[in-house]
Amino acid sequence: MARELSAVLDHVATIAELDLEGVPPSTHVVEMTGALREDRPRPSLPREVVLSQAPAASDEGFLVPSPQA
Repeated sequence: MARELSAVLDHVATIAELDLEGVPPSTHVVEMTGALREDRPRPSLPREVVLSQAPAASDEGFLVPSPQA
């Protein structure tokens, strides 16, 4: 593990030697566009249809067993 850590630290030292003035920070090494879809409302299934598939349900939603105390 010491050898691997040494290799990582050597790599960081190499990067520290670079002139990065004016280079904006990034989260990805390649340009990322459109990674997420537009967040907009859309129709969902009717409550009755969804709850008909549940092992246990009430008028309000899914029934979940209480944890054992």
